[in-house]
Amino acid sequence: MEFSESVQRGLKSLADPSSFDRRCYQVLVDVSFRSLLSSQADPSVLEQPELKQIDQILLKQSHTAATTFILEAVKQNADKSTISSCLEELSFSADRIEIFYSTHQEHRKELERLLASIGRCPPHIHDASWCLQYHVKNDQVDKINEPFYLISLNTEKERSSEDINFTCTVEQLQDLVGKLKDAAKSVERASQM
Repeated sequence: MEFSESVQRGLKSLADPSSFDRRCYQVLVDVSFRSLLSSQADPSVLEQPELKQIDQILLKQSHTAATTFILEAVKQNADKSTISSCLEELSFSADRIEIFYSTHQEHRKELERLLASIGRCPPHIHDASWCLQYHVKNDQVDKINEPFYLISLNTEKERSSEDINFTCTVEQLQDLVGKLKDAAKSVERASQM
């Protein structure tokens, strides 16, 4: 697993016993997992009594780095050896690695469900239908005689279907068709590489 410089700095701070003693480390790891699993963002998540004496900037950087590491480990389905080697490279002691891994195992299934519920791809379009309509009159002008299209896209995401309906003018529809053709050409070029 590869991480940005800021995430590595935050994790190295978390590994440093002079920044986080054993109890503070354990509380921050637990808080990091719980903050990912809570249904709504709680601004007071880091206001634990054990974390009061830690510099707030350092605390937030370490919390962000820990949550990033957690999500990446779950996303990649990392095993104990992968997690251990990554944390060892960042100067974590064996004791801290064990605390992290045991907490990771405790919450792993919940995090996998959470990530799966977010989804990996947008809905797929399975069918499209259209209907040409005319605006004949409106409230302010007697006659308009302007054509417009009613477009219905039937999409499917994780075995549930949904219709997306919208209207557009002839010019808007031509623009949409042009953009879809450009996208199709880009995909075709990318698949030939």
